[in-house]
Amino acid sequence: MEFRELLFGLAIVWLAAKLAGEGMERVGQTAVLGELLAGVLIGPGGFRLVHETEVLHALAELGVLILLFEVGLESDLDELLGAGAQSILVAVVGVAVPFVVGFALMRAWGYAPLSAVFVGAALTATSVGITARVLTDLGRLQEAAARVVLGAAIVDDILGLLILAVVTGVAQAGGVSVRDVAWLSGKALVFLIAAIAVGIRLAPTLVRWVGRMKARGTLIVYAVLFAVVLAALADVIGLATIIGAFAAGLILARTERREHVEERLKPVADLFVPIFFVTIGMRVDPGVLNPFDPDGQIVLALSLTAVAVVSKLAAGLAVYRRGVRRWPVGVGMLPRGEVGLIFAGIGLAGGVIGDDLYAALIVMVMLTTFMAPPWLKALYGRQT
Repeated sequence: MEFRELLFGLAIVWLAAKLAGEGMERVGQTAVLGELLAGVLIGPGGFRLVHETEVLHALAELGVLILLFEVGLESDLDELLGAGAQSILVAVVGVAVPFVVGFALMRAWGYAPLSAVFVGAALTATSVGITARVLTDLGRLQEAAARVVLGAAIVDDILGLLILAVVTGVAQAGGVSVRDVAWLSGKALVFLIAAIAVGIRLAPTLVRWVGRMKARGTLIVYAVLFAVVLAALADVIGLATIIGAFAAGLILARTERREHVEERLKPVADLFVPIFFVTIGMRVDPGVLNPFDPDGQIVLALSLTAVAVVSKLAAGLAVYRRGVRRWPVGVGMLPRGEVGLIFAGIGLAGGVIGDDLYAALIVMVMLTTFMAPPWLKALYGRQT
């Protein structure tokens, strides 16, 4: 019975994603917005056709790994490293401003300092998966602004990990020492540098070795295996798995079989990536947006959303390189997606925030996630 439910759930998810995505494409918007809306409609807050089981959640996580692997394959490491200092500055501004402003808003609203810290931390998040998918759909992944956003999102993940470690430590009343923070930072930097440096040296030899094999599907299996192994290693040392998958894509992008891997990965991505975006939408409860509900959190939710938008747009002001448009950078940092949900979920599970504040954070995540795709589409539609 459980397997049958999974099959029906997948059928509904795929059908809803493609129909909604097609509808959005026909009205001039990116397909990812349709996939997100499809999740809202079929999820517990909509028609309750599908519920996010552990298996469906695992498939969604695999989907975002494949997406970031695909993004890495389509990126040029030399150009991405060339945007390094710029990306770091954008990331720092995109983390510091939301955290400070979010904390101040919550304190002004009367919330306890620890709750305010968690809200500020949730506002720092950036879902690179959302922006990456939109830029891919628009064919803008190779532009300077896209490289800055993707580079900043990786740095954002590292900074977000540090913030999450700190606030989780405080919530557990154990605290986090400066040595702990330095240790986490060191692990992140060592992993990225070592993975890319070693991978670039070994990958060409491994790809040539795989190329001599005759079994069907050998290239794509070993390519995805490489991404999964790096993602698992990142998780083992306490980093976001998407960093490992993205690093794997960057490494294989420098091999002679890059185009072959990209071509064979597309059907896999078409199956798994929509599951990720649909499940994001499924976590949304539209009922919290009811303006006539006296117990609703619509005012707080909209206030948090305003802070979330303005503070991330400030990251665009940190762009100093010529040829890089500030608006796409700022808007590209808007969606919180699954990253913001992780922060909110940990706060709720730890008893630091209540159901009311959690609901407001979910609405903020939803609105910023929904807002970015059409905004980016509009920006690139009137490119100057």
